[in-house]
Amino acid sequence: MDTAKLFKSGRSQAVRLPKAYRFEGEEVFVKRVGDAVVLLPREDTWRTLYRSLDDFSEDFMQSRDQPPAPDAREPFSD
Repeated sequence: MDTAKLFKSGRSQAVRLPKAYRFEGEEVFVKRVGDAVVLLPREDTWRTLYRSLDDFSEDFMQSRDQPPAPDAREPFSD
């Protein structure tokens, strides 16, 4: 497993990422998952979604439990 160096930048803590882990742009999203901290590129979210579509299998969501349809009613009735 690769490692990264921690250092202080003013009153904040910073991480110096190895070259192989560099991000494009000026900012990343930060999320804590349990004891881990996950960095995600802050880019156009639609582009991210579009690129991730190939990660889903052909049968994704083919069969799933459907909630019952709500009863039809008049919108302004009591």
